[in-house]
Amino acid sequence: MPKSTSPSTAFPQPEIGREMKGADCVVECLVREGVDVIFAYPGGASQELHQALARTDKIRVILPRHEQGGSFAAEGYARATGKVGVCMATSGPGATNLISAIADAFMDSIPLVAITGQVRSEYIGKMAFQETDFYGMTLPIVKHSYLVMDARDLPRVFKEAFHIANSGRPGPVIIDIPKNVQQALIQPVFPASVTFSNPLLGALPRASDDQLKQLLALISESKRPVIYAGGGIISSGAHAELKAFAETTNLMVATTLMGVGAFPETHKLSLQWFGMHGAAYGNWAVDQCDLLLCLGARFDDRITGATEPFAAGAKIVHLDIDASEHNKNKRVQFPIVSDVKYALHRLNELLAVHRFAPPETKAWHTQLNAWKRDYPFSYEESRHIVPQEAVQALYELTKGDAIIATGVGQHQMWAAQFYRFTEPRRYLSSLGLGAMGFGYPAALGAKVACPDKQVIDIDGDGSFMMDIQELATAKIEKIAAKAMILNNQHLGMVVQWEDRFYGSVRGNTILGDENNVGGPDNPDALYPDFVKIAEGFGVKGRRVIRKSELREAIQEMLDHDGPYVLDVIVPFTEHVLPMIPAGKTVKDMILK
Repeated sequence: MPKSTSPSTAFPQPEIGREMKGADCVVECLVREGVDVIFAYPGGASQELHQALARTDKIRVILPRHEQGGSFAAEGYARATGKVGVCMATSGPGATNLISAIADAFMDSIPLVAITGQVRSEYIGKMAFQETDFYGMTLPIVKHSYLVMDARDLPRVFKEAFHIANSGRPGPVIIDIPKNVQQALIQPVFPASVTFSNPLLGALPRASDDQLKQLLALISESKRPVIYAGGGIISSGAHAELKAFAETTNLMVATTLMGVGAFPETHKLSLQWFGMHGAAYGNWAVDQCDLLLCLGARFDDRITGATEPFAAGAKIVHLDIDASEHNKNKRVQFPIVSDVKYALHRLNELLAVHRFAPPETKAWHTQLNAWKRDYPFSYEESRHIVPQEAVQALYELTKGDAIIATGVGQHQMWAAQFYRFTEPRRYLSSLGLGAMGFGYPAALGAKVACPDKQVIDIDGDGSFMMDIQELATAKIEKIAAKAMILNNQHLGMVVQWEDRFYGSVRGNTILGDENNVGGPDNPDALYPDFVKIAEGFGVKGRRVIRKSELREAIQEMLDHDGPYVLDVIVPFTEHVLPMIPAGKTVKDMILK
């Protein structure tokens, strides 16, 4: 007879805590989830939570200067580590200021828990002071929302929320807590685990061996195979498995921007990233392949352009953890629902024990390598500092060993083009939502998470201005995140579209005096003075205009032991190339 198992050992048992306020229960839940930092801005409806945080020394509370900055910082923390980022705000306008980051985390599959104070439960729905239906308004942009009406539910809700945020396809979860729930006295019961009826929140789906063997057979039969790797590789921690699989099968790898760093860009099999502003050779490879293995990506419009002609001659395998992505944007022949890390691990095992006939790709690789040689990312030399040159100099001076955050715009694309990434979680950027103001707060969050790494925000003057107040956070909290602004005095990406498609008519895209535009040939008209602004926050700053001073200025920024703003003055006439116009195809690619 087998030994009997007592209930205490058969299943993890809940733990009954001491009597405490709901707010203290929230803090205890965060500690139990391993949270070591929270980015939180106080207000009346969240004051109890801040008082509870003041009673613990186990969680660092970082005060942003705007709730949006705090939520982007929490995203930066999550993107750099893979752990759940946590932010908090009060009700009403405090909560609504979190929405851009919540939407950003939803689109880019970033694990985030956003906690918000709410008006007392008896006032909900009565348009009380600083009341918004935050639960309702965030439903389209979260994995799950909670409005906690009973303080006794807090332990379960927090346990579930962190599991949901970081399970399967990661994403944001919000927890809205009325003030009276924060104040209620309870004896909490902390669950040891949580269960869900939704299978997507349980064990990860796994591809069958039959599916994976069919995939390998398709590779063997192909002549022009390509791997298309997305952010799912990074979310699942499958970069090592991807590298082993690509090397064993001798397949070249093109990534999305979300997948930058999932495969070493210095590797001979790398096609870097492709899409609207991606490598010409990566776009041509995907366009002309006969087998496309899409791993952890979603056929975003900035990748495909016009969807129907995209990889029109290829058999497409789409391996993704989220079945809802299959055939949503692009019809595919072989959809497989699976955790991509498991699938690649199992593929590598099958390759080791079963006879695999590698495809004959010599002619294909000869063509791909010729394209790589003849059409690299490049720029024309100028007597001025051009933005691509500044990014390349930063890459060389950091030896590629830095975490790079970006704002949104031309600089975002140049950062990905001219800084070569060999590891995941080194390129942090708002890619699905394209939220300007993301860069510097995200750099703060990444630096808090990785204090021993060099963290630099490559930003544009327009994007940097949107959350410039976070320089105060950097100074007061002693967060040594740097910002290198590629300052062209314009909203550069919109200007590029004006030049290409609107006859260069300027529709509110000049950021200074349109009658006296600043630039490298007119430095007296530069506006604003970022160095003076930085100094006003107590942050070291420097402006560089001369090419001869660029590398020395970057090195000074890197050597400085605190936050730093380097204002690099560049001409506004540069365009990000290559470029596939929106809704067009590879055949419409602009190369110069």
